[in-house]
Amino acid sequence: MRDFHLPGRSPVLAANGMCATSHPLAAKTAVDILERGGNAMDAAIAGAVLLGICEPQMTGIGGDLFALFTTPGDETVHAYNGSGRAPGAANAADLRARGLDAVPLYTAEAVTIPGAIHAFCALSADHGRLGLDAVLAPAIRYAEAGVPVAPRAAWDWAESASVLKDHALAHYLPSGTPPKAGAIFRAPGQAEVLRRVAAKGASAFYEGEIADDMLAALNAAGGVHTAADFAAHRGEPAQPISGDYKGRELVEHPPNGQGATAILMLNMLAQFDIAAMDPLGADRAHLEAEATKLAYDTRSRIIADPDHTARTEFILSMETARTLAAMIDPKRALASAAPLTEAMHRDTVYITVVDKDRMAVSLIYSIFHGFGSGIASEKFGILMQNRGAGFTLSEGHPNELAGGKRPFHTIIPGMLRQGGRVTMPFGVMGGAYQPAGHARFLSNIADFGMDPQTAIDAPRSFADKGEMRVERGYSDAVRADLVDRGHHVVIPAEAIGGAQAIEIRGDGVLEGASDPRKDGCALGY
Repeated sequence: MRDFHLPGRSPVLAANGMCATSHPLAAKTAVDILERGGNAMDAAIAGAVLLGICEPQMTGIGGDLFALFTTPGDETVHAYNGSGRAPGAANAADLRARGLDAVPLYTAEAVTIPGAIHAFCALSADHGRLGLDAVLAPAIRYAEAGVPVAPRAAWDWAESASVLKDHALAHYLPSGTPPKAGAIFRAPGQAEVLRRVAAKGASAFYEGEIADDMLAALNAAGGVHTAADFAAHRGEPAQPISGDYKGRELVEHPPNGQGATAILMLNMLAQFDIAAMDPLGADRAHLEAEATKLAYDTRSRIIADPDHTARTEFILSMETARTLAAMIDPKRALASAAPLTEAMHRDTVYITVVDKDRMAVSLIYSIFHGFGSGIASEKFGILMQNRGAGFTLSEGHPNELAGGKRPFHTIIPGMLRQGGRVTMPFGVMGGAYQPAGHARFLSNIADFGMDPQTAIDAPRSFADKGEMRVERGYSDAVRADLVDRGHHVVIPAEAIGGAQAIEIRGDGVLEGASDPRKDGCALGY
């Protein structure tokens, strides 16, 4: 139990249903859907789509999603891959011929076909209860009436607004400057898109006027996208992957997401007595940093479109973990791996919902970098993701850019299972940080007995791009110790990541936790 003399959040407890996400309007909307008789999938979709209006720099209908979920009365975890593909004419050789060594972030070359709308429609049809019209109605209403910009969203908006260009300026920066907290943001064009999707399904988005609007913006920016690329898009079910850490099974989405990396990190950390360490000490932070470097280097060599990589089992192997763990010096930092050509970033939203039948949904939804590619369609204001920057231009690499391929994705929903029972859907936003965030969250629970809210609140560190990013919650003595071990320690301007979780307790009560690093909350009824 936390010290009530100090600032903090208590866990949220409820008996019927619950949502945890990064914006309170989305959490309330999801709970409203549950109280109206919708199930967890209905609520997760309603909340997620609304997050694209509440946090447009993070996500939107021009983006992708991955989901893990269960069905009532069944502890089987299912996965859905809602990521889009590169246009058919995309070719890494063409970019190399222009002298490029990476896909340029804020260009049409980085835009893959948005997969989220098809995924929402498919998941609603196959696993929802209320129907798209009811599920999309709250986002339509808020998009038209407007939502007050929340404090963290305002901070992120200002940080990323410089990438907006052309039509995107009119839709997301109409006054010429980023909105302050409390300013009202409206997206009437997106409301119309959602209204048409609610009436006619995914085809309303991928064919006809809406697709033409997106194509016009992309082609004007030099993109090679065609109407056939949009019309051909389909998401698909996937087979989850998992690994065990101290009696808890971590279930992850398979590639082209990076969930296998979290399992590899935990397998490496299992080679050390983490539980005997100070949870906020230098020994633990150092070991996590070294495991991150080695696991991420392995990931970057292997993870790609599942149709183009066959080495996921190598990442999941305990033998691989032991070999890598043996390379860690507990007192000295490894040199960082070579910089990646594929882009990594932090901008994502995550939502989790559990309903009265204990159906659980873990859903993550993103346009990748802040405001994605910075390209938006003229009429409807659909902001296009830049997930194609997750491809590499290295010839022969399984993640090499090519037409029809899905890029490496940073976004990973998570779920915990214990004794065969699903105990906690959870997620940690933060781009490249996400596997390290999953590993730290589970270690906080399994090694140090933290409840979910305490595990989320705890200070974070992250070895990334040659730096050891250490939040202010660590002591100066710990930072000095890490410097002595060879780390380049910095205190990041932005808090690291943002997590949400719902524990399905053994007594039947739902316990929600939400990261104070974001604007959101857990709500239940």
